[in-house]
Amino acid sequence: MDPHSELVTTINKLYNPDIAVAQITQCQYPARYAWLESLHGRSVELDCPELEKWRDALDPEGMTLVFPTAFMNNPSSMFGHTLLRVDAKDQTRNKELVAFAINFAAEPDQQDTPALFALKGLIGSYPGRFTVMPYYRKVREYNDMESRDIWEYQLNLSEDEVNRVLLHLWEMRHAEFDYYFLDENCSYQLLALLELARDDLSLIKDFPLQAIPSDTVETLEKNGLLEAPKYRAAFGTRLLHQAHEIEPALFDAAIKAKQGNYPAADEFTPTQRAAILELAYEWLNFELYDQALERDSTAKRLTQLLLQRSKITVESPFSPVPVPKVSPEQGHASARIGTGLQTNKNSPDKMTLEWRATYHDVLDSQAGFIPGAQISFLDTQLSMDSDRHAQLDRLYFLDTMALAPSNQVFNSLAWNIRAGFDRKPMAEKQAGRWFAQGGTGKAWGSADTLHVYSLFSTAVSHGELTDHDITLALGAEAGLIYQVADQHRVGIQGQYLALIDAQASQDSSMTVSWHWTFNRNLALRSQVQYQHWYTEDMAAKLTAYFYY
Repeated sequence: MDPHSELVTTINKLYNPDIAVAQITQCQYPARYAWLESLHGRSVELDCPELEKWRDALDPEGMTLVFPTAFMNNPSSMFGHTLLRVDAKDQTRNKELVAFAINFAAEPDQQDTPALFALKGLIGSYPGRFTVMPYYRKVREYNDMESRDIWEYQLNLSEDEVNRVLLHLWEMRHAEFDYYFLDENCSYQLLALLELARDDLSLIKDFPLQAIPSDTVETLEKNGLLEAPKYRAAFGTRLLHQAHEIEPALFDAAIKAKQGNYPAADEFTPTQRAAILELAYEWLNFELYDQALERDSTAKRLTQLLLQRSKITVESPFSPVPVPKVSPEQGHASARIGTGLQTNKNSPDKMTLEWRATYHDVLDSQAGFIPGAQISFLDTQLSMDSDRHAQLDRLYFLDTMALAPSNQVFNSLAWNIRAGFDRKPMAEKQAGRWFAQGGTGKAWGSADTLHVYSLFSTAVSHGELTDHDITLALGAEAGLIYQVADQHRVGIQGQYLALIDAQASQDSSMTVSWHWTFNRNLALRSQVQYQHWYTEDMAAKLTAYFYY
């Protein structure tokens, strides 16, 4: 049905001579009815018991945008997520968890593998629906089970504007949309919902191709809709903070306390025992969700830890978890374009043009992003050399890494996946190949200072470079990334892959990079790279990046 026909049909039913038909339609589409009445300067009086019962339960006065940060182990949450919280009239900070949340999400087939889940999400094969649920359920899912920090932005909306949004939500409670991970996703649909608050809002026009959650938060800020955010640290964040502050001897005692061996009063001071018990409780609570421990027995151990702690009348020895200096909407924009100059040992100098649809790599400024995480889609480089020969140098459909460092608390797994097209040295030229590569291993250090990683890696290649044969490779990939200062990141990354049953013997490379951030959306990156496939080659490149 086209919009004009839908409008005519809606009006005919809302103002139907049959009062019963009109009332049913008005209760089904209260936002449309209220809008049409407002055009005539009339206020709305609805006789809709179910709607009123729903609104009484919500008791709405305000709204808060909620942004859980990225979760690398779930393809649908690699960019973060957004949802809304309905703030009640008598709500305080302590009552926020019992408020209601508005969530838009895909409803996938539970039998789908992660790879199929990502593919079907990209092409819109899943239905998406709005749901309303208690906010504590979403905090438990994101903050506790997935250990994702949460940012909460109160929206500058009046009570009447909040009610207008909720009336429209009521109309869509049975609606179904095609869900696309990159564009018509949770963030896009929430922007479309919030546009209904005021006639002068136009929020989704900025997102014709993709709607990355952090970008949509920035759009709300530009439209003057956001208050300063509040930060809700995840279980894992609090646990790591306490583990960094506690003394080594007390850390070992906390491990014992988790198992029921509580610190003795004649061995530790009250402050030390408080630290031991608090860390043990936080750690065991984290493991309950992270390792899916048996709930009843774990709950008894947690209760005992709280009981022991309640007997010690001292303040918590731990400082509050520090709030990150940069909130997500203040990080660099998700898309990137770059222009540069490159010189190769065995080929003419060339000008380069780069574009990345989204979102972030480990050399970009980390401000506002998850340290050690890389998610890059459609990373592309075109070039034209001094002989006016143009070519495609690189097209990475996906280039993602999760380099969570292992430490005394977390034994994390690092991994990467890269797939697409690039070029390697062959005689006197760079020959192309299509490839897929993945690795798994470990990372150490701190993702926002000195960070190193090592991965066992495997790859498969096909194209001109391999004489159109399928070539397998096995080996290792490693790197070091150092945050020199707020604006400077230095990286040394390399790999050695032995080629199996191929004319060449190895796929090896070493890249030294320096990334200088001038401001939020402008940076300069210099790189020197060594490559070896059939032959060796050296290249140097200087690229200016603009994020938008």
